[in-house]
Amino acid sequence: MSCCGNQRSGMRATAGPRAQVGARPQRRYAHAFFRYVGATSITVQGPATGRLYRFARPGASVAVDPRDALSLARLPQLRQTAGP
Repeated sequence: MSCCGNQRSGMRATAGPRAQVGARPQRRYAHAFFRYVGATSITVQGPATGRLYRFARPGASVAVDPRDALSLARLPQLRQTAGP
């Protein structure tokens, strides 16, 4: 086995993610909000976190962990909203 003379570590330190000029920084949100549009009440378990989200009545809005948001957005009874 031959040695690279630590050239790889130098390359790794200088190589970074490519930043686009004028690109906005990516925002990380603490919560995503969903509104229930069904007829009764519903409890949904987030697949990523295992948390239970309870929508007690039609029109109820619940804060959801962003890791569960994509899965909950696929449910026809839930609508993602901008806020509570």
